Amino acid sequence: MVKLYDHGVYLINGEDIIEDVPGCADALNAAAGRTIPAEEAKKATISYGILSSHNQSGSMEKLQIRFDRLTSHDITYVGIIQTARASGLTKFPIPYVLTNCHNSLCAVGGTINEDDHMFGLTCARKYGGIYVPPHQAVIHQYAREMLACGGQMILGSDSHTRYGALGTMAMGEGGPELVKQLLSKTYDINMPSVIAVYLEGTPEKGVGPQDVALAVIKAVFANGYVNNKVMEFVGPGVAGLSADFRIGVDVMTTETTCLSSIWKTDDTIRDFYEIHGRPGDYRELAPGGIAYYDGMVRVDLGKVKPMIAMPFHPSNAYTIEELNENLDDILNDVEKKARVSLGLQTEYTLHDKIRDGRLYVEQAIIAGCAGGGFENLCAAADIIRGRNIGCEAFTFSVYPASMPIYMELVRNGVAADLIEAGAVVKTAFCGPCFGAGDTPSNGALSIRHSTRNFPNREGSKLQNGQIASVALMDARSIAATAANHGCLTPATELDTEYRGQKYTFDSSIYANRVFDSRGMAEPDTKIQLGPNIKDWPEMIPLQENLLLKIVSEIHDPVTTTDELIPSGETSSYRSNPLGLAEFTLSRKDPAYVGRAKEVRAAEKEREDGKSPEAVLSELADVMKSASAAFPQAGYSNTGIGSAIFAVKPGDGSAREQAASCQKVLGGWANIANSYATKRYRSNLINWGMLPFLYDQKELPFSNGDYLFIPGIREAVEKKAPEITAYIAGDPRRPATLRLGELTDTERTIIVKGCLINYYRDEK
Repeated sequence: MVKLYDHGVYLINGEDIIEDVPGCADALNAAAGRTIPAEEAKKATISYGILSSHNQSGSMEKLQIRFDRLTSHDITYVGIIQTARASGLTKFPIPYVLTNCHNSLCAVGGTINEDDHMFGLTCARKYGGIYVPPHQAVIHQYAREMLACGGQMILGSDSHTRYGALGTMAMGEGGPELVKQLLSKTYDINMPSVIAVYLEGTPEKGVGPQDVALAVIKAVFANGYVNNKVMEFVGPGVAGLSADFRIGVDVMTTETTCLSSIWKTDDTIRDFYEIHGRPGDYRELAPGGIAYYDGMVRVDLGKVKPMIAMPFHPSNAYTIEELNENLDDILNDVEKKARVSLGLQTEYTLHDKIRDGRLYVEQAIIAGCAGGGFENLCAAADIIRGRNIGCEAFTFSVYPASMPIYMELVRNGVAADLIEAGAVVKTAFCGPCFGAGDTPSNGALSIRHSTRNFPNREGSKLQNGQIASVALMDARSIAATAANHGCLTPATELDTEYRGQKYTFDSSIYANRVFDSRGMAEPDTKIQLGPNIKDWPEMIPLQENLLLKIVSEIHDPVTTTDELIPSGETSSYRSNPLGLAEFTLSRKDPAYVGRAKEVRAAEKEREDGKSPEAVLSELADVMKSASAAFPQAGYSNTGIGSAIFAVKPGDGSAREQAASCQKVLGGWANIANSYATKRYRSNLINWGMLPFLYDQKELPFSNGDYLFIPGIREAVEKKAPEITAYIAGDPRRPATLRLGELTDTERTIIVKGCLINYYRDEK
């Protein structure tokens, strides 16, 4: 089904594969009539062409990228614009779309969500942007319909910013990276490796894009095969896939931890642009005659079966057939992992879902940027037409990804088919994907065609003894399960006639509702600020020395951004840095906030020229120990901050608050064996936090210990390869830390204390 190559590969004329092993020159000569060095053949990839055309540095080793367009939603755009305003923003230099698909329910916190929306609308007027009102479209569907453009690049403040199927290389990053683009700066990265995803064969009837995506994620996530690399989809199997099918696979590439994705394009994608009234935005993309890739994921589409990703990660995937045949063993494994990784204090079981040897679920949802596409919903309606979901506990909700899709479903009768079967058809909303909508009952299992099934992404609260869980599936098998009243059923078991309805895009919906400045700023517009919209607190530069208290220690194999700062109803407070910070690690380490606040209070006393020992008495012995070894160190030149240790933090969301919340609580560093994603590490750096690496599995420090780091400022400035931290009170226990590769700009940002300070001091 999925094969990973151990070596780089040459792709000849887009179809023939030659593995880069000794003797491959003969094969190259036979297939292409010539040999070519790998470094030269790399330039024939689609990825190289797009990156080189957007690079400002003059070096393809060290890229400095300018994007063509930006996208944000209502969890992220307030903080981004507030940061950019503090840094000198006067006008959006490129098209910037502000969508409202996360906090669109306006159901938590009084007026604060709609206040954010009015902030967005007035900023779109003032700075020359585009504002998409709530319920009109989820961020990525609007971008597909109105923003994507062949050969161009889009940067979004959402991790699922992926439009590669349409020929647009898109990346999801934390807000500070968008701030840089708003200030006409660049996105600086090393040239990424490019991995070919070679598709061949044709999917079986009933197999959908989520099935293919989960099969790929299962094959590449744990081993990091595509981590921070570009996935380039090629091969003869691409031609047999519809645009919606390609889009459904593409959006899930985020869950592999790749940097971005791009697909070869053809007449199917040309038709997509024509349907959406933008034929001029199509561009044919294909690798050159001899293209070299750093690896290959080979997928036989004909062998992919309906899949299910069990809690609590998209990579925890099985075929539905395999799950049904091994229910007891697989459920035991899920429950065991849950007890270990979630630190469960409450009972958790899935065995109570078994009835007569079959697995039953309580809820089904098809939603968002992954599930809410036109073809997915039409296929689901074809399966459930003439059936019903029953009148017991099982529920079925459907969220079309945009109002134009919803309109077409109404016109062609699909919406009626779904409603008649017992489904509830709702408006475009990302809530089911991040824990702010359709929270099931305690102990329930929900199946969803959405992007993630991390803990609490369904809205449960572990700290309150509430736990539900999500399994990811394709819309087709979800509909088959709904037709069987919640009994887990692959779509391939049902003999369904898929009608393949034709889609007609109605642009009048957006023309009537979306505010588009067309790049014309209105500088005199007054920005509407609600009482929950707060400025970032003052952040000081990095001091000469640093005293760090470890205030949380996490030994899970991977820590998601949802665990660092919970999603769900907490998102309503994301315009208030200190208010949101109260939720930091609340579902993973509830004591973290209190510990961090103690350290921050001590640092505030130090900054005011007072004794920090007055609020944190333990500092007396700690500083005495540090000063004994380093007599020049004192409170006048030693900053006091907190730090967390996690084995591999940062999988998941791009939102910057996973880092900024630590910062406003006095955090100065993360210590990790590695970082799950580039975007989380970038968020740390942009908020002036030290992204330390510690290479040993056994730690010389533990929660509550202090690390004294003499000369840290100089070490950052002078690019010291290693930094020695001393466990306060025991100088015999040094810890060797690394910062990894940092650009000169990133080093300056850390020294200045954060990106805001960096740009403010630049004026």
